[in-house]
Amino acid sequence: MAIITLTSDWGQADYYVAAVKGAIYSALPDATVVDITHNIEPWDIASAAFVIKNCYKNFPEGTIHIIAVETEESSEKPHIALKANGHYFIGTDNDIFSLILGDTPYEAVTIEVIQDSDFFTFTTRDRFVKVAAMIAKGLPFSEIGHPYPEIRKCITVQPTIDANAIHGTVTFIDSYENIVTNITKELFDKLRNGRAYDIKFGKYKVEKISKSYTEVGVPDIVALFGTHGFLEIALNHGKAASLLGISREYSVDIIFR
Repeated sequence: MAIITLTSDWGQADYYVAAVKGAIYSALPDATVVDITHNIEPWDIASAAFVIKNCYKNFPEGTIHIIAVETEESSEKPHIALKANGHYFIGTDNDIFSLILGDTPYEAVTIEVIQDSDFFTFTTRDRFVKVAAMIAKGLPFSEIGHPYPEIRKCITVQPTIDANAIHGTVTFIDSYENIVTNITKELFDKLRNGRAYDIKFGKYKVEKISKSYTEVGVPDIVALFGTHGFLEIALNHGKAASLLGISREYSVDIIFR
């Protein structure tokens, strides 16, 4: 029985989610369809990649992940099917696969399956679902398209370091408005060497990394490393991003002393 996940920027107000699910069940009546999220901001490739990257490995190997964010195809951004870490991904090579997989080895093909509709504005229903059904039925990649040797490489912003500081940026804000940076616990542990530190962002400062949100009072600022491995800044029972005036690409610095 196939497990197929859906990630999109459609929201829930329109017919898109239901139409795609209906197409999946028509092709694969016994499939299990899981909504990862449909609340990605329109065309927000980076957020979609962050969400998928941090959950896809929790699904069984063989799961098929349909990605419906910025799906329009072009010669520079073709539709592809890809296999990595035992999982299948279907979408547009618009940098999202690079953001999800990093340097993970993969096998990929261009999608050359003809869609059912003469309209080209609903690729997910009219093409991606057909490819998902082919994969679920055990058809080889060679029947989907020709080998696609190299996905687009997206250059992500990495923290910069010096002897006494890590300079990072905000890369993701979740639905609680918790602020996720690009500073990893591994990097922090490597550079700290037992030193005290200040975490600075705008006019705010935190002098301790906690293990849980409730180690501070309500609604105090808390810094911690999330299960994703990155430094996170939050408010205990509060919306950190809007209340602190912080958005994506905002600077966050750890100063050692």
